[in-house]
Amino acid sequence: MAVTKKTAAKPVATAADVKTLKKIEQLATESLKAVSKGDTPSIAIRQRTLSNVSFNTKKKIIELGDKTQSREFFNINMARKFMQTFLVANGCKTLIQEGKTISIRQMFYMTKHTLKGTNENTFEDQSESDPIIEDLEVGIDALREELHLFANRRGLVVGRLIVNDAGDEIDLAKMGRGGWGIPSICEDDSLKFVRNTAEFILLVEKQAIFHRLNEDRFWEKHKCIMMTSEGQAARGARRLLQRMSKELKIPIYVLVDNDPWGLYIYSVLKQGSINLAYESMRMAVPDIRFLGMSAFDYKKFGLTSAATIKLSKEDITRAEQMRAYPWFKDKKWQREIQGLLDNQFKMEVDALLTKSISFITEEYIPKKLADRDYLQ
Repeated sequence: MAVTKKTAAKPVATAADVKTLKKIEQLATESLKAVSKGDTPSIAIRQRTLSNVSFNTKKKIIELGDKTQSREFFNINMARKFMQTFLVANGCKTLIQEGKTISIRQMFYMTKHTLKGTNENTFEDQSESDPIIEDLEVGIDALREELHLFANRRGLVVGRLIVNDAGDEIDLAKMGRGGWGIPSICEDDSLKFVRNTAEFILLVEKQAIFHRLNEDRFWEKHKCIMMTSEGQAARGARRLLQRMSKELKIPIYVLVDNDPWGLYIYSVLKQGSINLAYESMRMAVPDIRFLGMSAFDYKKFGLTSAATIKLSKEDITRAEQMRAYPWFKDKKWQREIQGLLDNQFKMEVDALLTKSISFITEEYIPKKLADRDYLQ
């Protein structure tokens, strides 16, 4: 009896896939044209530097400007990065054509090898390949997700929301003590919001605080969705937060440490970041509210010196820098940053444990919400 060999079904290319493939092919076509004319093949990449970003006061987000840097093949200082860009572009082309998705670390391994007849490697470390991926994003105006790449997931969510994640319906109120892991890719073709009964969203910087609140069932008592970014929010978490803001249309509050780094985490969520300014339209959430910790919480909640840590010179310098940011020019924000400097100490959210184990759940957050004690 003859055995019929089954062949894998050819992946169905989406409209986004077709568009991205054309951009990659155009990159190659333009370089080939330059070579055939005897010209230097080059790639124009918008500069991801402070001098090429601006704050759009109307949209209230950071945007990338139009200044570009030419990456040329026949330039000894640029040739390596030029070739690396094409290596990554070719890898992404393969992924799109095969309908596969891999991590940015796997792309590093996929494109790393020793050039034949030499001791030269295409990439030495992932810290060398990651910026090339970002260059490709900016160079052809295609997002990482459109290139079929993702970063390791980071962040958890629990609460009054049901989602459909790639066909699986998940009730985030039934996640136990762990929480639902935020996917690296949170676009609406793979992740949909099925039903929301939450009145607001609370994002906390630290996973330990998230677990404290989850164990106390804060989200159940206060009818909300809880989320932790586990430090500086990853792209997936930022994209998810923006989508929840636009589609669920409920307030979002952020709880971070009372130090310049906590303020920066909030700032990136709100306005976007310099390095990813080209993605601000998809990631920034201008309407989010800073719930705390505030420099004025020390007196308001009767905290003691056990909750404080002396500011370092680096903290002071960073706070001064942040005070000069256009998005922190509001009088209330100037007062907040000055309050941090006047205190001469910083406070971590964990310090609220000095009051009692569940003080943050039972008193701190409820009072801050009731008093509308937040900044925007």
